[in-house]
Amino acid sequence: MTHLMNNYGQPSLTLEAGQGPWVKDTNGKVYLDALGGIAVCILGHSHPAVAEAVAKQAHTLTHCSNLYGIPAQRELADKLCALSGLDKAFFCNSGAEANEAAIKLARLHGNKQGFATPKIIVMEGAFHGRTLAALSATGNPKAKEGFAPLVDGFIRVPYNNADAVKQAFADNSEVAAVLVEPVQGEGGVNVPDEDYLVALRAICDDNNALLMLDEVQTGVGRTGAWFAYQFEDCLPDVVTLAKALGNGMPIGACIAKGETAELFQPGSHGSTFGGNPLACAAALAVINTIEENEYVDRALELGERLVTGFIQTLADTTGIKDIRGHGLMVGIELEQPCAELVGLAAEAGLLINIAAGNTVRLLPPMILTDDEADQIVDMVSALIKQFLGA
Repeated sequence: MTHLMNNYGQPSLTLEAGQGPWVKDTNGKVYLDALGGIAVCILGHSHPAVAEAVAKQAHTLTHCSNLYGIPAQRELADKLCALSGLDKAFFCNSGAEANEAAIKLARLHGNKQGFATPKIIVMEGAFHGRTLAALSATGNPKAKEGFAPLVDGFIRVPYNNADAVKQAFADNSEVAAVLVEPVQGEGGVNVPDEDYLVALRAICDDNNALLMLDEVQTGVGRTGAWFAYQFEDCLPDVVTLAKALGNGMPIGACIAKGETAELFQPGSHGSTFGGNPLACAAALAVINTIEENEYVDRALELGERLVTGFIQTLADTTGIKDIRGHGLMVGIELEQPCAELVGLAAEAGLLINIAAGNTVRLLPPMILTDDEADQIVDMVSALIKQFLGA
């Protein structure tokens, strides 16, 4: 019997240790982790720099609340703003909370313009979190079942369709912002056209609206740039981060520029645990380690190696709809649902995930060796061929 609520179901295995891209369960079986705690462990498990930073901070000061100044928090904000080109950061504990902060900024922006009911344009297939406003912005109907009434104020349009966004502005006079993932993760590793974000930036500029990018999954170098928008000539008004930022320590961030960065004033928003010394120490260690080792470039190189490997090994396999990726976000879309592959992979000693029902989603760490990357390609390809009867 377990006293845990059943929202995650019964786990098929229980993990107790990890090192680099490898984890071990309570029975001593070892797995190659190609999921990384769902895009979290960007430096792999138990990275010495992060572990040392957390241990040192835990012996110094773990928490003091935001009633007081936190040196590591200010240093982290400086780092993120320098890397992003934005101006100010708010820290919280998760991606959903970061997106909640972005949604509140959009509401403040709209109310400042005199909108009675500010609207935010969001995308089909989007995933922004499971708190009530973030869930309302999310495009997955199954995730919303039973939670009505949801939060009003969202207009949904097709992803990767700038014309649909432009039309939504034409049809609605009180649009305050556009919220979009540069690459949809939960939606199936959907990579938009090259100029999509540039087009959205122009539309937002024409309508005095905020362009808000959910980089919770794409940020911190996973795509081969610190932020996915840096592949285009596009500077957003708001960016949200979490997942890889703490490499396992809970931390989220909402970064903004210009007048948008000034919308939160004392008393308008807060977080008890957000940006505490322990989480910020971990995040600083993550950023410094990535910088020192030039892992952002490595993420791009590894992503290309993985996608090229899958294209080659699955070239003659019937039942593959698409193979796509952006850095260390890789998706292999099948022509049929394939949830069974998760269990088959675990039996073979590999951790993967299925997104949108039919897409194998891989989110491995930056610290993979070439051999480990090739091992992922070989194992996943063999499992897909087995599943498809190829």
